[in-house]
Parts: sequence; C-alpha cells; structure tokens
Amino acid sequence: MPDALAPAVPPTPPVPLSALLAREDLGLRQIAGPTDPPVVIHWAHTSEMADPYPYLLGGELLLTAGVQIPEAAGSGTYFDDYVARIVEAGGAALGFGLAPVHDTVPRALVAACDRYGLPLLEVPPRTTFSGVARAVWQLMAQARLAELRRVTEAQQSLASAAARPDPVPSVLRQLARRLTGHAVLYGPDGTETAAAGREPAAGVRRALAALTEVVRPDATGTPGPASATDTLGDTHLAAYALGAGEGFVLAVATTRRESGDHTIASVASVLLSLLTGEHQSGAGAARSSAFVRLLLGARPQEVAPLLGEGSWAVVHARPEAGLPDAVAASALGAALGSPLVDLAHDVVRVLVPLPLSGGQEPQAQPGWTLGVSAAVTPDGWPDADTQAARALARARATRTPLVRHGARPGLADLLPPADAESYARTLLAPLADHPALTETLRNWLALHGSWDRTAVALDVHRNTVRQRITRCATLLDTDLDDPDVRMELWFALRNG
Repeated sequence: MPDALAPAVPPTPPVPLSALLAREDLGLRQIAGPTDPPVVIHWAHTSEMADPYPYLLGGELLLTAGVQIPEAAGSGTYFDDYVARIVEAGGAALGFGLAPVHDTVPRALVAACDRYGLPLLEVPPRTTFSGVARAVWQLMAQARLAELRRVTEAQQSLASAAARPDPVPSVLRQLARRLTGHAVLYGPDGTETAAAGREPAAGVRRALAALTEVVRPDATGTPGPASATDTLGDTHLAAYALGAGEGFVLAVATTRRESGDHTIASVASVLLSLLTGEHQSGAGAARSSAFVRLLLGARPQEVAPLLGEGSWAVVHARPEAGLPDAVAASALGAALGSPLVDLAHDVVRVLVPLPLSGGQEPQAQPGWTLGVSAAVTPDGWPDADTQAARALARARATRTPLVRHGARPGLADLLPPADAESYARTLLAPLADHPALTETLRNWLALHGSWDRTAVALDVHRNTVRQRITRCATLLDTDLDDPDVRMELWFALRNG
C-alpha cells in the first residue's frame, strides 16, 4: 500500500485478525486471502455502498451483507472492481454476512479476494455486525491496557536503573531489554560511550551512527530535531537528542516496533539527559559545591565566586488550574532554564541564573501565573524571594500572566535606610503583632483598595479582607480613605 494511503492509526494498538478469528462467540472463518504476514485491524466499518472507497480511512475490517451486489455480478468484473477499490483505500479485510440477503459467499468474490490479497471472512447468520465491531473494540481495549502496563513497568524499571551506582549502563541495559533490541549512547564527538543489548550487524551500527548526526547540534550549536527514525531492512532505527544540549545522543535498533516503544525510549532519553547533563560539567559541579557549602553554613557572599559572575532572579509561579505537581514543577524549571526548583503546596519557586552574556529574563509560560523578582546577587536572594511573592500576588489579583518587581528608584532612596526603617517601625507599630493584618494591608494598598482582587491575592473571602482592613484602621487610628495616609503607609510597608 502506498505511503499516502497508510491508515490514520488511532491512539490504540491494532487488533490481530487472528485474535478476532479466535473468538468462538463470533464464529468467523477466513475463506480467502493471505494469512502471512499477519494482518491487523484498526477498526470495523459497515457499508453497503457499491464503491466504499470514499468512506474508508484505511486499516478497516469492512463488513457487508452484499445488499448492493447486482444479480449479474458474477459474470462480469464487478467483484474485481469492488475488491480493487477496497485494497486501494487501504482496507485490511472484508467480512461478508450470510444473512439476510445471501446464503453463501459468492465464489467470484472469493476469487477476487485471493487475486488481490484481501483477507475475506465469512460471518455466520447468528453473528451481527455490531457484535463484530464490539469484539474489535474489546480486543483493542485489552491491547491498550496491556500496552499501558508494559510502558508503566518499563518506566519503573528505568527509574530504578537510574538510581544504581552505574546509572548510564543500567538504563541502557533496561531499555534494550524492554525493547528487545540494541541501545547505545553516543558522546558529543560521535563515539559510542556505552551500549547494551543484542549486538547488531555492522550495517545497522553504521546506519545508527549516521542517524545520530541528524539530531546532533550543528557546528554553531543550533539544535536539530528532537528525534529521528529510519529503517534498514526489517530493523527499526531511532535516535533521540538528549536535552542537556551537550551533543549526547541515544540510539535504538529493534526488529519490531510497538506503539509504546517510543514512549519507553523517550523516558530513557529524559533519564540519560539528567545523567549526562549540567551536573556532569565543571559549571554544574561548581554550582553543586556552592549549594552544599550554603547548606553547611557558608554565607552567600562566600560561595558567590562558584556561581559565576551573573545575577539571579527568583520566580514564584502558580498554575492557572489546580495545584502544581513535581512533574509540572520540573517542566516549568526547564522552560525557565533552571533545575533549581522548589515545590510548595500551591506555589513553585525557581531560582533562575541570569548570566552576563546571553542572559534572558524569565518570560511568561502558558498555563502559569508568574511573579519575578529584580535581578540580584546571591546575598540578595531572601529579598528577591519576597519580591517574587508580592509580584505573584499582584499577577493573580490582576489576572496578568507575569508581573515583575519594579526596579525604578523610589522615595526611600531620598532617605538614609536607617531613618526610613525607624519611621516604618514607628508608624506600623500597632500592627507589629498581627502579621495577617500587615500582609492584608500591603496587598490592599498595592491593589488600589480593591476588595475582590485582594481576596484573590490572599486566597480569602472578600468579607475577611473588609474585616481586616477595618481592624487595621482601628489599630492605626487613621482614615484609610485618605490618599496621604495611604501613601505614608505604603512607604512604611516598603521599608519596614
């Protein structure tokens, strides 16, 4: 069948025709057409059209009772034309019902199916076409469940292999075992770094090495496609560029190709990307060393040289729907260009490096609401964390995908920091023992006194916001509707 007429395969495994014939409750019998190579069915379709070609997608078991067959069909080319059109449309097999029109399958139809290589099934009178279609879908559901179980088990075994003392060879061995083939990891220079599984023929090895060049970054560092596939005889070849961007490539050669194989290989490529990623490089080792020293009590200024000369930004993010999970948090970190991700109950925090050369500020991400701090050095991380939290609250309240902390000079720059802090402490002293009131007042002022937006930012009811603001006015003994009062309080909250 030409490539242009390949079946539009559904997202479920096909059903072997032999499995359908094995169903005793159906009583189907193949009376014409080939049995080797094995035929697979992607779906069942019923049609009594004289020319079913326009209504076929390819891969069907076409079911007909022969209502459209004229009386003189056996003496002409009717059946040859009919079968030829089914084969041209990519039909996988033909099922002919013995009731209610015909008592036997026309001999001319049997001969035509043999000539064109189309499997022909005899459907007994007791078997309805809907029953055949239901059996096809039942077998597809069973195959889908089995394939999902196979993929899940493979994912678990690959993850376990990645935790072994020799993770890269272990992952390759598991991948080769699960795909019943050969798996090899190529280094940035194109040489084999590690391999596992059945040793392929020399021609397959050369073809795999050539396929890796398709996905490897070019001389300028521009990445190629994420994956590429090819065939050599009856061997299926696939290559996957590892996400670290260092030029590592995973290649796989198998003699069969199941629907879940790509998913299994993709999981392996993700694990190998992590195992060959930045933490294997000098920069990654230095960064790891810096964080270990921080955990052991070193000051940020002391480890700053290990982190490079660039600045940093803190990003707080919340998904637009539901709560974040570990997979979504990791994907967000990857999109922002940082593996430094902290997943809390409802907020994901990402520490994003901003190198001096080629650096880019964090951008809005589909499905997320982001608050971004100003660029800071390591000693400014705590302040940046606060800035990002406030920016996220404002972004959520205003329904904006991304809000950045303002970096413009403010009134505080006109006063010595000690004087500004002293003024803020004095003015806000009545609220010192009420952090919830302070945070509510901060958000309410930042959102121009909007009850609804403040409620959204704080995840509370708008009546709670009203009660807290009323309490603030009472404790401060002031009129919060006065713009001068609001300005003074905002200044104090920014510098307290």
